[in-house]
Amino acid sequence: MARGTLYNKIWDQHAVCQLKTGQYQLFIGLHLIHEVTSPQACDMLRERRLKVSFPDRTIATIDHIIPTKNSARPYQDVQAEAMAQALQENTSEFKIRYFRQGTAEQGIVHVIGPELGMIHPGMTVACGDSHTSTHGAFGTLSFGIGTTQVGDVLATQCLAMDPLKVRKIAIDGELAQGVFAKDVILHVIRKLGVKGGIGYAYEYAGSTIEAMTMEERMTVCNMSIEGGARAGYVNPDQVTYDYLKGRRYAPDSASWSSAAAHWDSMRSNSNAQYDDELKLNAQDITPYVTWGINPGQSVGIDERLPHLNSLPAGESETAERAFQHMKLNPGQSMNGVKIDVVFIGSCTNSRIEDLRAAAGIVKEQKVASGVRAIVVPGSQQVAAQSAKEGLDQIFVEAGLEWREPGCSMCLAMNNDRLEGDEICASTSNRNFIGRQGSPSGRTLLMSPPMAAAAAIAGEVTDVRTLTN
Repeated sequence: MARGTLYNKIWDQHAVCQLKTGQYQLFIGLHLIHEVTSPQACDMLRERRLKVSFPDRTIATIDHIIPTKNSARPYQDVQAEAMAQALQENTSEFKIRYFRQGTAEQGIVHVIGPELGMIHPGMTVACGDSHTSTHGAFGTLSFGIGTTQVGDVLATQCLAMDPLKVRKIAIDGELAQGVFAKDVILHVIRKLGVKGGIGYAYEYAGSTIEAMTMEERMTVCNMSIEGGARAGYVNPDQVTYDYLKGRRYAPDSASWSSAAAHWDSMRSNSNAQYDDELKLNAQDITPYVTWGINPGQSVGIDERLPHLNSLPAGESETAERAFQHMKLNPGQSMNGVKIDVVFIGSCTNSRIEDLRAAAGIVKEQKVASGVRAIVVPGSQQVAAQSAKEGLDQIFVEAGLEWREPGCSMCLAMNNDRLEGDEICASTSNRNFIGRQGSPSGRTLLMSPPMAAAAAIAGEVTDVRTLTN
């Protein structure tokens, strides 16, 4: 049983009581909501004549359904407009702070929370979105929850949870040129599998993680859920504190020292015990691309796709289905696979560092003929910073379309979607069948520079050939 870890410390500080079911009521320090999973939850409150217990600990934004090409209200999509209207009415009725469309704070929920300084080490965070694990990069326990649980947290500020085991994933060494945080987490998921993390929280550690920026750590933690983990986190350090200092909702100068001392105390002890440990070498990680229908089906760009008889028991059936859907063959290389669409965005890879890296690849280049490419910044702040640095103009001059902030083609709850069996080089987090809007559409997950390289070449390309 894990002891002395950041997970244990946060759990012990936030566990209110143990229920008869064996679960614990865990107090949630910050509840993030958006337009998709909150309307039904608010209806539940009305039906029970309940109020939001801690409106000051609840933050709302609009991101999933917002059109990124023309966001004028009312939206053309009737259902999207209804969701937007419901969020506006619910936040007004329940006195919840709402970063609405048209404000400088609006953006993808997992982008704006960190950039506004709302996420602090030692916190518990919940949101009705799978990729809430993003916030673990700050040394938090952050959980994606369902609509019913959103209602529970609104009403009680607590979440019923089973205790988790803790797996330490130590990655050491320097990443090679052309290898990015997205490649690191795809490597981890490939090693452990999409179900390997069930019942676990992942603690990411080692010199590779320590050398990462906060935005890179967020990318890694973001996709913990794709490996089956309930949460993923990095112990807070000076990198964390430097990122937070001076942000709008971070502790002010008068309380900074005491806050930092508390954050230091939450780090896993040097003699902490873990339920499982995995050690990985950064030198073994190359640029990755998924080839299948879940994030665990990936290969390094230098590798060939697996043969069915080489796969572990239980994986060959899914792989066979993946080959059929993706129109790929065992033994072939992903290098040179033609693409139709490029999507650079999502809560995984839409921050300023992601866009800088992608812009560096497409600068003074042109998108290949027949390729439709869009860039969607993760927030209004990212969009503003991109404009200040001229990144938006670099993308436009190269032939990529610059959009307004939102979730966009990550899950296609808007007009940004694949058509027919188009194949997309995507920086998002899921390659499930139908995820990007078309039941026959095909998604290849990769890093922003790899997606940018694919846009220029018109096919999957080893980004290292463009950066050497």
